[in-house]
Order: sequence, then C-alpha cells, then structure tokens
Amino acid sequence: MPRKRGRQLIENVEVIDAGAKGKAVAKAPDGRVIFINNAVPGDVVDVQTYKRRKAYYEGSAVAFHALSDRRTDPICEHFGVCGGCKWQHMDYESQLHFKQREVINNLKRLGGVELPEVSPILGSSEQYFYRNKMEFSFSNNRWITQEEMAEGKEIADRNALGFHIPGMWDKILNLNTCHLQRDPSNAIRTFVKNKAEELQLDFFNTRDQEGSLRTLMLRTSSNGEIMVLVQFFREDQQACKALLNAIQQEFPEITSLLYVINSKGNDTIYDQQVICHAGRDHIFEEMEGLRFKINAKSFYQTNSAQAYELYKVVREFAGLRGQELVYDLYTGTGTIAQFVAKNAKKVIGVEAIPDAIAAAKENAQSNGIDNVDFFVGDMKKVFNKAFIQTHGQPDVIITDPPRDGMHKDVVQQILNIAPQRVIYVSCNSATQARDLALMDETYTVVKVQPVDMFPQTHHVENVVLLERRS
Repeated sequence: MPRKRGRQLIENVEVIDAGAKGKAVAKAPDGRVIFINNAVPGDVVDVQTYKRRKAYYEGSAVAFHALSDRRTDPICEHFGVCGGCKWQHMDYESQLHFKQREVINNLKRLGGVELPEVSPILGSSEQYFYRNKMEFSFSNNRWITQEEMAEGKEIADRNALGFHIPGMWDKILNLNTCHLQRDPSNAIRTFVKNKAEELQLDFFNTRDQEGSLRTLMLRTSSNGEIMVLVQFFREDQQACKALLNAIQQEFPEITSLLYVINSKGNDTIYDQQVICHAGRDHIFEEMEGLRFKINAKSFYQTNSAQAYELYKVVREFAGLRGQELVYDLYTGTGTIAQFVAKNAKKVIGVEAIPDAIAAAKENAQSNGIDNVDFFVGDMKKVFNKAFIQTHGQPDVIITDPPRDGMHKDVVQQILNIAPQRVIYVSCNSATQARDLALMDETYTVVKVQPVDMFPQTHHVENVVLLERRS
C-alpha cells in the first residue's frame, strides 16, 4: 500500500528545543525541522509525521528511546487529550527557561533590536489552580476516549461538560477534575452537569444547533467571591429556574448567579443580555487597596497574583515622580491606569470597547481616583494629533495591545509624539518584536522583563522599557 502523502516514520531523533505553540522541535535527516506535539527537549523518539511542508514536518512521538531529564509526571488525568496545559510533562524550571529564551529569540531575530541583559523571568508562585476565570461547554456528543473505543462497549452516556478537543469545534472532552481553578470550581461544574441530567435538560449539539445548555462560566476573586453564569440556547423558564435554584441552594456562597439566553450561531455573550438570578451582577477583585468591579463581560487578567507582579513591573519601569502625564493605551477596564495613578500627575486611558471604559470610569470613581480620564474609540483613529492637542503631550506612554500588537498608525503616532519613555506590555513577543523594530531609530530598549502568567502552557507575557534616544 502506498504511503499517505506527508506521512512517514522518522526514527531515533533527538528533541532539541521547544518551539511555537508549545511544540517540541527536532531535526530530520533531510534537514527539515520537525514539530512534535507530545515530546520534551532531551527526549530521543521515533516520530510519525502527519504533515509535510517544504521546510518542516509536523508529527507525534510514537516511541521513546530515551526520556529527557526535563520530564515530569503530569498530574492531570486529561493531559494529552485536553487542549490546555500542554507543558504539564515538563518541569517548571524548564518551562521558565524556554519561555525566557522565546522572548529573547523573538526580540533579537524578529525585532533585530539591541537588547540589554534580559531580567530573569518572574515565575508564578502557583503553578496550578491559578486561574480566576474558566469557561466550559456542554455537549450531547462528547469525545470518546481511546480506552472507551478499545473496550468496544455501547456508550450510552454521551453528555459532556468540559473543553473543546483541539482542532475539533464540535467535540467536547468531559472533565472529571481540572487543576486550573481553585475549588469550589470542580464541585460546581460537577454538580451542574449531574443536576442538569437529573432535570433531563438537553445538552447542546454544536453541529445541529440544538439543545438547551450551552456554556458554564466560573469566575473567582482573590477575596473569595464567586460568579457563576449558565448560558442557555433557548428560553425555558421552568427548566432554567429549576437548575439555577438548585445551584443556589447547593452553593449559597456564590456571590453572583447569572444566566443568558443566547440563540445565535456562536456562544459569545458580549452582545447578549446578562440576567441576574441571585446575588449581585458583579464580583470585586482587590489589589493594593484598589477595588475593581468585574461583571460577566469584564476583562481582567486571569491570573490575579501574577497580574499584581506584572503591574508592579510596569510601575517600576514607568519611573513616575508625581509630575508626569501618562497615556495608557489599550487600557481595558483601566486597571493599570488606576494602579499607577497615585504616582502620576494625570493618566489618560484609551480603549475601543465602550463597556470596558464604562467599567473603568466606575471603578476609578469608587476608588476615589480623580486624576484619571478614560476615552473610548478605535485606537488608530482616536489616538491622533487632535487628541494630543486636547489632552496634552505625554511624558510616558504605557501600551498593552492585544496579541496582534499595535497598528502601524498607532506606532507612528507614538513616534510622532516621542515621549521620553514607553512601556510596552505584550502577550505575544513576536508582534512586540515587530513593533520594536519600527521604533528602533527613535527608541532604545533599556529593560526587558518576561512574566509567566500561565504555568503549564507555552504562553509568556513580556514588558519592555523604551527610552528616547538622545
């Protein structure tokens, strides 16, 4: 039988690095790079490829001849099937090593900028149970494990409440225990699934767009408050109330119990009405005496403890002495703006999402901060010459754009303004490097501080301090 196109067995290759999207890296005998989805640097493996391109292969390790000393035993029973926590099989010090190296490589290779000595990455004190927000999906057509298929038995229970299988939008892995969010997260999720089945509620079918229960969102705060939101596909007040009442009775400690009726094609709630069933429609997060009101649609860093460490880095890099005008671009709900406000004369926050700016204004007022102003608008349009003339020439700019980085017009406007210092916070050092290259003639990189916000994953946050060249 002819070999399937792109599929071949490559034997006895040493895994030499960790690469993009958390995949391990090896070199094939023909010189191509091999991206491997289930290995650790230092392993010696046989790889079954499933994709071939001009410069690389993608594949899975199917035999291990030697195991890396960077390996550790994953604690989660769902590791390797679930799409999260892809680095659970690598010890934490090695995770930090490869994250730091990715930042340095991206800034040097993609940005081509001269770097100072990069500060050691700030590791997370908690490597598990660090997330304050989790979103789970219901399904009546759950993922069947290889073990279940091997048994050859008829499978009657097809309901699931858990995560999407990577690359399969209509398949959900049913979770027994997740190690990302502290209890009562697992207890609430398990109860909701069992109670929904007891009440004979239909779990959603993504492909057919049928069923009642769509998603479950859980948010927690460092001061013990809990938000639970159940999303229904269709309105059935009796069934909805029965489930919500049961949740409230079982978990009276829930601060905010909410629901949404969403019959559109996708399950995003940002254009939906959120209804409060019990308690408040929000919870509070606290940081250095500041309180931030968080509703179902609010953005807040999902690792609260590391967010505090990140914000302290930003404040230190800003070097504020009380007389500076600061612009905080992509301010979100204004957390960084409020965090640095006590050290500045004035802070101006700009954000594209109206709800986020409304929350920023409300939080600033409740925190008694009167030297911040927030404005809403598309960054590349609102952040222009007229805006600067109206609100003043900033001494410092803080920018924290989404993964795509800054629009080239925003970069150009920063160069036009040429403040003394720019602090660039990024969740994607590749696009950060691209933007730094555009700013290199005007600015020099003075400090670089990676921060690990997401242990057990390849993701890394990075903060760069730029100073205007003399």
